[in-house]
Amino acid sequence: MGRVRIIPVLLLSKGGLYKTIKFQKEQYIGDPINAVKIFNEKEADELVLLDYTASKEKRGIDFKKISEIAGEAFMPMAYGGAIQSFDDAKKVFDGGFEKVVLNSVLFSSPRLIEQIADVYGAQAVVGSMDVKKNLFGKYKVYSHSGTKSTGHDPVEWAKTLEQNGVGEIMVNSIERDGTWEGYDEALIEKVAHAVSVPVIACGGAGNTEDFTKAVKAGASAVAAGSMFVYQKKGMGVLISFPSRLKIMKS
Repeated sequence: MGRVRIIPVLLLSKGGLYKTIKFQKEQYIGDPINAVKIFNEKEADELVLLDYTASKEKRGIDFKKISEIAGEAFMPMAYGGAIQSFDDAKKVFDGGFEKVVLNSVLFSSPRLIEQIADVYGAQAVVGSMDVKKNLFGKYKVYSHSGTKSTGHDPVEWAKTLEQNGVGEIMVNSIERDGTWEGYDEALIEKVAHAVSVPVIACGGAGNTEDFTKAVKAGASAVAAGSMFVYQKKGMGVLISFPSRLKIMKS
């Protein structure tokens, strides 16, 4: 596999790092600054930091905390969680982040994409969608940490995000989150083939072979959480990142 961005996703909540399974079963995994320092040493391509409960809990952004985290990073960082306005986004950029990740806010304020992109460029705006199948087996987009169904089809929503000006789309499978069972390749393929902007696959990675499968399905980049913060499935916390050589051999 050639040069594909490999992106650790860190879930922030009230100052600490957590990991979830299917957006539930939260487990505390440590201090975010320590994790960032390790990913510096491992030479990760970039990092995504998501305050994953902020919208659900109607909390604001802890600008002091996220700026401290960004200040330790040697690689590009993206932040998502509780961004409600251009001013929020500006403070995130001023705090040291290269990108913002927008999710729940876009269902009520889609023009926020254009407002941010006009100043910082489309490459600085990532549209994120959390997807799972409903009772009828149809893919649907959910907001507020997977707790609210928006009724949107992910392909149509991806097209809308692209039309509104996002530079990338991150597709996160709720049902695969934290399972180590591999990405939802069918979902990735549907979305990636419907848009021209890069698609980041997220949710379910268990090994480097899963990265290859996601890229073959159409992903331009791959993101993961569990396989970067645990020794193995069911084992203890150990921050790690695969070597580029290992990734290319997969």
